[in-house]
Amino acid sequence: MKQFFEWIHVKKKIDGQTHNPPFVSEGDIWWCHVGENVGTEVGGKSDKFTRPVIILKRFGPSSFLGIPLTSNRRSGDWYITFRHRGILQTAMLNQTRTFNFKRLKERMGYVNKTDFENIKEAYLRLFR
Repeated sequence: MKQFFEWIHVKKKIDGQTHNPPFVSEGDIWWCHVGENVGTEVGGKSDKFTRPVIILKRFGPSSFLGIPLTSNRRSGDWYITFRHRGILQTAMLNQTRTFNFKRLKERMGYVNKTDFENIKEAYLRLFR
């Protein structure tokens, strides 16, 4: 069952916090308050509605383009799998969107340079 009302309470708390944007770099992986999904959108997990997200591109001091991750294997043009800390992760390119830095919870690490380049190339191929 969808938890829209629970998500609204978490979202209000996140939005109301005073926030200094964290130092982030493209290729970082962060736990991000993604929220509750609608239809086929990917949602967050747990009562915090979080999910790992790769920072694909920074957009100034307050937002970034992020790619949500899953540990479930997926195949097709919309997905690219890589290994992070010994665990296979799949970047869900079809779920890429803009996030505000307020949604970031905790830095998990970063994607190695080769994998990050492969992810960026796969993302760009979708629009050629």
